[in-house]
Amino acid sequence: MQKTALVTGGARGIGFGIAQALAAENTAVAIMDVLPQDSIQDNIDTLKGLGVQVLYCQGDVTSVEDRLAAMDRIKSEWGCLNILVNNAGVAPKERKDILEATEESYERLMRINLQGPYFLTQLAANHMVEQKKAAPGFQAVIINISSISSTVASPSRGEYCISKAGVSMATKLWAARLGEFNIPVYEIRPGIIQTDMTAGVKEKYDKLISAGLCHQKSWGFPKDIGKAAAMLARGDLAYSTGQVIMIDGGMTVQTL
Repeated sequence: MQKTALVTGGARGIGFGIAQALAAENTAVAIMDVLPQDSIQDNIDTLKGLGVQVLYCQGDVTSVEDRLAAMDRIKSEWGCLNILVNNAGVAPKERKDILEATEESYERLMRINLQGPYFLTQLAANHMVEQKKAAPGFQAVIINISSISSTVASPSRGEYCISKAGVSMATKLWAARLGEFNIPVYEIRPGIIQTDMTAGVKEKYDKLISAGLCHQKSWGFPKDIGKAAAMLARGDLAYSTGQVIMIDGGMTVQTL
């Protein structure tokens, strides 16, 4: 039976790279994203071109109703969910020193980057547990996409760092809770990845990378995150729940 996956923020960037990698492994893909479908139809067609079923669930991960609607559609059309990838996330609209940061920006990032995924995971995990109880051989996995910013401090976007640190703890919490059902939970921690989110700081990071910020002197790409997600979804690290996969070109390797 074909596996099924839900990828939040999967219409472009890292999420689309993950969706492509999963589709290439014959996994049916549901994408939950806020973008109008007509604006990303080419990407949907690309996924369909890989020979898999694709559902587009337009919705906001912060909305209880939208989360329920996405899960209900997956249940009604596919009957099961094997893979959840919590990828949806945003950066601050404006980088501000933490001495000047606003509560509005903080609350926005927490809701999108942490609260929404946390409760979507709750929804999906309960469904996965039900499937496991009905069929013990059923395979399920949850993958959280965080950031090196969960441990690397950026005082000009503190709210982003704190939200991603929360994602890292959420990974541990869900791994601990779902271990009894043999549902592994992982975290992929990307470094500097070339996407729309980083387009505005491309020149800055080009210089930093050239100067040695990363041991591998290049940007990462969505396909790099996709390969890691596909590996985890296949079950290649099935006995490693709660673990972090670093995709950062060696940026966080400390040297003297």
